[in-house]
Amino acid sequence: MILDLPDTTTTAINKRLDQVREEVGAVTMGRVLTLIVVPGDDAGAADSSLVADSIDAANAASHEHPCRVIVVLRGDPADAARLDAQLRVAGDAGAGEVVVLRLFGPLAQHAESVVVPFLLPDIPVVAWWPDQAPARPAEDTLGRLAVRRLTDATNSADPLAAIRGRRAGYTAGDTDLAWSRITYWRALLASALDLPPHEPVTGVVVSGLATEPALDILAGWLASRLDAPVRREIGALTIEITRGTETITLSRPQDGVVATLSRTGKPDTLISLPRRDVAECLAEDLRRLDADEIYCSALEGLDRVEYR
Repeated sequence: MILDLPDTTTTAINKRLDQVREEVGAVTMGRVLTLIVVPGDDAGAADSSLVADSIDAANAASHEHPCRVIVVLRGDPADAARLDAQLRVAGDAGAGEVVVLRLFGPLAQHAESVVVPFLLPDIPVVAWWPDQAPARPAEDTLGRLAVRRLTDATNSADPLAAIRGRRAGYTAGDTDLAWSRITYWRALLASALDLPPHEPVTGVVVSGLATEPALDILAGWLASRLDAPVRREIGALTIEITRGTETITLSRPQDGVVATLSRTGKPDTLISLPRRDVAECLAEDLRRLDADEIYCSALEGLDRVEYR
């Protein structure tokens, strides 16, 4: 069910939400968090592809983390003050409800005041910027409402600059979806290094697309964990770790789903390793609301990565 409420107020929206919950039998008791989604100012109308994809991802993640999703869209600040809303419930809202707020005129500069009436009481708030994010998410007006702040450098105009800039603006509770995209890659590399021979690592090469910040943060993580030079290159999707008598290589075609783990003197291992979609990464990041210290270390490790 999708309901449009043009030129409305926060009070009218909340009343309509109560009516809809009674009509469809929905309750808010089972909600575990409130998720604020903040697409870029150029996201356009509520049916733009970015907004639609973000809502779809939030709905999918809500099946694991039942939540109220609040989507904040900023219209032209030169327009007259107006609030348009769209409510999505039942089959159009995953395991929760979606409130889309489009703010025009002066309201666009005071989004937090419009959002607060829709926050569910006594549960955590998470803020997510699917594309362009503030330099310091914790200092953003909407970021201040959240205990966990999610960004995604992959959708930035300059992904490398975005992921490198996360260090300067980092506050405990920040993380980036580029980090969760490499969860399985990190697990595979860590388990491979745990096997003998236990020799010091002498060099690491991380290769892949220049527009893939997940590889940059992976290189930063390796640099922070290993006492060895780490080089980031542009080319085929490959991570190569050299130590003493062995070379460990984890590679996958750019658009493939099966990766190959190779080790000197041992048979190759084929592993299902498809690219993780936004919904899967979002669901993983919503599982923890504390500070991710390893992510912070990986950001610091970026300064030790050599680029070619």
